[in-house]
Amino acid sequence: MAEQTVDVSVVVPVKNEQECVAELAREVTEGMEAAGVPWECVWVNDGSTDGTLGVLQEICEKDPRHRWLDLERNYGQSGAMSVGFRAARGAVIASMDGDGQNDPHDYPRLLERLRQGDADMVNGIRQKRQDSFVRKISSKLANGFRNRMTRESVTDVGCAIRVFRKECFSNIPVFKGMHRFFPTLVRMQGFRITEIPVNHRPRTQGVTKYGINNRLWVGIADTFAIRWMLWRMVFPKVKEHSRPQ
Repeated sequence: MAEQTVDVSVVVPVKNEQECVAELAREVTEGMEAAGVPWECVWVNDGSTDGTLGVLQEICEKDPRHRWLDLERNYGQSGAMSVGFRAARGAVIASMDGDGQNDPHDYPRLLERLRQGDADMVNGIRQKRQDSFVRKISSKLANGFRNRMTRESVTDVGCAIRVFRKECFSNIPVFKGMHRFFPTLVRMQGFRITEIPVNHRPRTQGVTKYGINNRLWVGIADTFAIRWMLWRMVFPKVKEHSRPQ
């Protein structure tokens, strides 16, 4: 695998998803083969206490395009994502959640849109969301609040399926909850973002890790932190014609 060229790295953080990962791995393989590019899938086991790691090891043994990383403890989705992004070999990263609600068959369309060259990130917009009423309304309120406070207009910040050039992540600070603001943090650096509709599916296996207490209130606090970053953070860039003396 190390000797092969990889154009696209799919990164999937998982915690206690032993019922989901085998089927999701099969779908990732189908979606990326349909995309017609050299690829890999980096699974990040985020402190699972069930049989998730064992299933991942079996998947990766059968298909070396899949590989796994095992974190020493649970760091949360943002921490797991950041580890996967840094380990990615591809110039383009494709991200998604590990609960099976994102559809890997959307990757060919997302990658084709990125290849058009007028955007550095293509973010998904979930169509006909297959979530509970409480989760949908809390997500809508949080999305609107984040956009208003950060002066952004990302339709679906919480959609985890997206593709982007690896350099979009290079200067992003990693903190708990970072994944909820990822498109905003990317745009802060001057990268271009576009959005397209994607499929959204009901969770059929496992148990959701999120609720009002660990999404809404923490998300509000994080939004004020992002507002401060917009005011204070800088991302210096060196002119292309300059040379170190």
